[in-house]
Amino acid sequence: MISLTPAATGKIKFMLAKRGRGVGIKIGVKTTGCSGLAYVLEYLDIVPDDQSMMVIQQDNFSLGLETRSVPYLQGLTIDWVKQGLNEGFEFINPNERDRCGCGESFRV
Repeated sequence: MISLTPAATGKIKFMLAKRGRGVGIKIGVKTTGCSGLAYVLEYLDIVPDDQSMMVIQQDNFSLGLETRSVPYLQGLTIDWVKQGLNEGFEFINPNERDRCGCGESFRV
């Protein structure tokens, strides 16, 4: 369903260790930007016991997927990329039809 590159996995583990608490990260989408949708990453402090989230165990941390966002996240690959002075998560989604010019939002 969703895959993380070794670089993304390492960065998430580093961020969780530096933060000192949390069980993983939560991934979802929100309506925003010129193309309509944007990815949202947040720390996951507890795993909810309801149907609001699908949880995948990933290399000693939990990856929580908002249930309402799952259709937009099918096949998503998350990478951690450094380019010059910039670094950040890169989302490679085969369902994207296009992105806005600034790269902050997308459409499926």
